[in-house]
Amino acid sequence: MVKAWREQVTIPTYEVGAPEKNPIFLENRVYQGSSGVVYPYPVIERISDERVDKEYNAIYIENEYLKVMILPELGGRVQMAYDKVKQRHFVYYNHVIKPALVGLAGPWISGGIEFNWPQHHRPSTYMPVDATIEEHPDGSVTVWVNEMERMFHQKGMAGFTLRPGCAYLEIQGRLSNRSPLPQTFLWWANPAVEVGDHYQSVFPPDVNAVFDHGKRAVSSFPIATGTYYKMDYSAGVDISNYKNIPVPTSYMAVNSKYDFEGGYENDTQGGMLHVASHHFSPGKKQWTWGNGDFGRAWDRCLTDDDYEGAPGVFRPYIELMAGVYTENQPDFTWLMPYEEKQFVQYFMPYRDLGIVKQASKDFVMNIHENGRLQVYATSKQEIEITVLTHRAQYLLRKTVTLSPEVLFDEVIDLQGHSINELSVYLSRPDVADPSHRTHTVLVWQAEPDDIRPIPDAAEAALRPEDIKTIDQLYLTGLHLEQYRHATWSALDYYEEALRRDPMDYRCNNQVGLWYLRRGRFDKAEPYLRTAVKVLQRRNPNPYDGEPIYNLALCLKYQFRPYEAHELFWKATWNKAWADAAYFEAACISTGMRDFDNALDEVNRCLIHNSHNHKARALKASILRKLGKSDEVLAWIHESYTIDLFNYGCMFEEYLITGSEEPLQRLITLMHGEVCNYHELALDYAQARLFDEAVQVLTIPAVAEQLAQASPLTSYYLGYFMQGQGLIDEANAHFARAEHTDPRCCFPNRLEDVQVLTIAKRCPPQGARAPYLLGCLYYDKRQYHLAKENWELSAQRDAEFPTVWRNLALYYYNKEHNRDLALEYMERAFRLDPTDSRILMELDQLYKVTGRPHAERLAHLEQYPALIAERDDLLLEQITLLNHLARYDEAMALLDSHIFHPWEGGEGKVPAQYQYARVEKAKSLLADFSIKNYELGIMTETATLESDAHNSKLITQNSKLEQAISLLKQCLLYPHHLGEGKLQGAQDNDFHYLLGCAYELLGDDVQAREHWELATYGPTEPAAAMYYNDAKPEKIFYQGLALLKLGRTAEAHGRFHKLVGYGKQHLFEPQVMDYFAVSLPDLQIWDGDLNEKNRIHCLFMLALGYTGLGDKAHAERYLAEVEQMDINHQGIRALRTQH
Repeated sequence: MVKAWREQVTIPTYEVGAPEKNPIFLENRVYQGSSGVVYPYPVIERISDERVDKEYNAIYIENEYLKVMILPELGGRVQMAYDKVKQRHFVYYNHVIKPALVGLAGPWISGGIEFNWPQHHRPSTYMPVDATIEEHPDGSVTVWVNEMERMFHQKGMAGFTLRPGCAYLEIQGRLSNRSPLPQTFLWWANPAVEVGDHYQSVFPPDVNAVFDHGKRAVSSFPIATGTYYKMDYSAGVDISNYKNIPVPTSYMAVNSKYDFEGGYENDTQGGMLHVASHHFSPGKKQWTWGNGDFGRAWDRCLTDDDYEGAPGVFRPYIELMAGVYTENQPDFTWLMPYEEKQFVQYFMPYRDLGIVKQASKDFVMNIHENGRLQVYATSKQEIEITVLTHRAQYLLRKTVTLSPEVLFDEVIDLQGHSINELSVYLSRPDVADPSHRTHTVLVWQAEPDDIRPIPDAAEAALRPEDIKTIDQLYLTGLHLEQYRHATWSALDYYEEALRRDPMDYRCNNQVGLWYLRRGRFDKAEPYLRTAVKVLQRRNPNPYDGEPIYNLALCLKYQFRPYEAHELFWKATWNKAWADAAYFEAACISTGMRDFDNALDEVNRCLIHNSHNHKARALKASILRKLGKSDEVLAWIHESYTIDLFNYGCMFEEYLITGSEEPLQRLITLMHGEVCNYHELALDYAQARLFDEAVQVLTIPAVAEQLAQASPLTSYYLGYFMQGQGLIDEANAHFARAEHTDPRCCFPNRLEDVQVLTIAKRCPPQGARAPYLLGCLYYDKRQYHLAKENWELSAQRDAEFPTVWRNLALYYYNKEHNRDLALEYMERAFRLDPTDSRILMELDQLYKVTGRPHAERLAHLEQYPALIAERDDLLLEQITLLNHLARYDEAMALLDSHIFHPWEGGEGKVPAQYQYARVEKAKSLLADFSIKNYELGIMTETATLESDAHNSKLITQNSKLEQAISLLKQCLLYPHHLGEGKLQGAQDNDFHYLLGCAYELLGDDVQAREHWELATYGPTEPAAAMYYNDAKPEKIFYQGLALLKLGRTAEAHGRFHKLVGYGKQHLFEPQVMDYFAVSLPDLQIWDGDLNEKNRIHCLFMLALGYTGLGDKAHAERYLAEVEQMDINHQGIRALRTQH
């Protein structure tokens, strides 16, 4: 028996801050190996330090073996999955909701099973989704969750099913592209599992190698023997064991033919498996924060230590990630217009079997070297177990009844055979076969004992000018688009191909499509016409119909429906584009009131794609228009069997029957999400059913809520009214839109280009329509149009701060006009001095334009309330205090605040924590040296027993003790910094200075011990892009320590390496790392990589020459660094080094 119910649950929660009202344009941010763009989602950057009890509307499903809790308010995640047989949570149960800044748009929580789609991490992971419960005739129950995401306008559904008598959670995935353009997606289900020293990941036996993100690095598996994630595993380390991985690490299996992955706790004898066909679910991945101080800090950020099962412990976890239609991150798959992809995944507990060798949703088996055979069943069933040798000799043939409570566990007499010579078969009677023959349901055979090669890591794409063929230019551009590459543009490759051959139809089509995606319909058309012309030069019916379809779409968006309709029909001649083209043709015919032809076209579409949910809703509309009420109701109910969230069919049911029930059902399922209503209204508008579109947005129960939630509601209503010829009503809606708060309104649809372009030209010709259109164009990297629209907005309303802020971004980043950027940014903050983000951005602009530290600090300190709202503002205040040698104040602020770092941005807070302590310690050591010299002179003229003299000596020694204490504090990170120390982090400077302090105390033994420690670590200089890259200062301090130890030649070797690297790479052109997985900054103001590299190299030269005693050269290069970047903290640090 399966039961499902809704229940209000109380979960201790750390609340998040309000969404950022300003649009965030993070163009070069790399996140999880692909683009880290967040627009059109708002960013949330603040997390409370206080825990409160919060009510959530949970949905439970439970059967004899499992109990599962789903939280629709938090992305539809599985919050709890409990194994009633073994009485354990088989996925990590986090008893608190404690988000950290790990998600694409901010908050992310650990535990349970999270679903990352259409990218990783899912932008809406912390947002509510639609949810409903479906009961089935066989007694099973499904909890469905549904979302229409905003970035690419795809629709995702997940159905969580428990079946009677089955000890697995079945998850049905249905992903569809609701847009008329090809989109990319991936799906990773992320079950978290609790780990400890006895935990081991279970990958299939054919996995001999694993890849990092983007296949940029590879390791043998399970025994790693090389360097992976900068860790030396050359001794041979089993990285399937959690305890052996000290740093944050991802690995993804390479080409397994098995259908399972999982994890097992060797101490508690409990495990978890994921099972899905490897044909659509090849992705098998493990992620860990690492079994070290760094990982434990993230555990503290994501959970509390008062869980009833482990009080006083911050329980670590890993993620065992299962990828569908993806092998790696980022491995995106194409989803064609209106296409749906379906799949099924199973998550199940198991016990007592150890590291299993084969599994399905029904059975799990393991066989040990001593012949011990174990089989676990996920439901009660009778099976025949057969074990054969490679010569077909039976070692076992036995019929048994198994269940989740009863395992098969028996030692087989191997009769001298190795288990590598055996085959194991599980069979059960075929109930459909009259002769009751059995059929095999699970097979295991040992993997061949062959040495298999380790695959090569991927290679970076060449620059366009270095690629030899047009074919490769086209394929590379397509790859960059498909993988949503963060920093390289596909357009560069297509344009290089067209420079060589202007008639290449593929690249003309791709450039046209590139502009079409960005709302540049006028620019797209000539490229698409060229592509079609080339294709039809000899044959009017080409093999590839995509350019014809794209041209039709381009014309449709330019309000040229008759031309578009002809081309859509031509595109239907090509099967690959038939269903999308028929649907678009049906929309145009509907808009022309030609319902008979529209019905024919939509039926043709559905023959090709019966799961086009928009087509099913359109057919319902057409049937209603044709007066076929009985037929349409039958059609609607059939559509519900495919998709319980087909809101178009639901609204049609309301329109046809007049019953409030379907309308109330729609309102309940949509849970007040304004974007759901916009999607539905625009679906009607796509077929020019403007009356229905208006009705959607003016449902009496929600109309006012929708109008206040977003100005787009009123802009859409104005557009729909104008489409009906109701000009006065349209202008009234446009006027209301102008007075609706635009916070968190970030349009990005191609329809928005049409709507906002019309709205900005119509009365009242307000400022908000061009502002919003500018945001859309800037996100789509059409910068000149963004500037034009923002400037028009500023002319119409000079009191709106965000438009000035946006113009500042444009002028600094795109025209490199610092003066205008400063003027506009200062104006934005004057207009809204309560906006802490604008203050942060203004201060960062002051920073990159070289504003003196004292001026910046004085400006910031005028706004203590705003500083208190943001960690980054507080950290900038601390950094400025450090620049100004006000170390005690910096330490006081650092030590009294709990920080919440962004994942990927680690290292910034500890850097200031250590800098303040090191520089304070250096000043104490310097003061001790000077005062000791003075005291030495005094002893020649004063009585040694003088009380005053002894008091001064005691004071001096206390300064040394204080310096030693400060330097030792640098070796550990206190918890309030919000992050831990990576294994392998270099402490050369701290140990060198500790050695100097002990030398001044006269303790030569401890001095030498610390100087020896200061000589360890990497000795090769490198570009410092990431927080865990080797820093040149560390090599410099190695050299100083070697000098102290009398190893002058080695010391000079370190210094010469710094000088050599600086000279060699000073003028080397820089490009963004093709394989970057994450970049530490949420960069606001664009930087120059070549300038950054030059500063880095000049600083290395200054370090090297300082070590070599060449003060003239050292000061020359240090002065150059200071001239280029007054914020480089190494300048002061080097000048205070005595």
